[in-house]
Amino acid sequence: MFIVSLNYIAPITEVEKHLEAHIEYLKKHYDLKHFLASGRKVPRTGGVILMDVETREALDQIVSEDPFHINKVASYEITEFIPTMTHPQLDPFRK
Repeated sequence: MFIVSLNYIAPITEVEKHLEAHIEYLKKHYDLKHFLASGRKVPRTGGVILMDVETREALDQIVSEDPFHINKVASYEITEFIPTMTHPQLDPFRK
């Protein structure tokens, strides 16, 4: 499992130009069951995506499709972790 932390590297006005396409990207990967949760940071300096994919290579491919990445309005910090304890609703994701 991975935590993807997005940091905006462009003015918010530029980020917002790509927001609709980014939301469609999110929906696609929720449908494919790659994403478990996502949302904005507070303050609004970026966002966070909790991803359930098997490999870093798979994650890199998915991130490369993000309109925020394509249009160079966000940078990405990736943290891989192994969920050993979870809320019962997340038990299927425990390793």
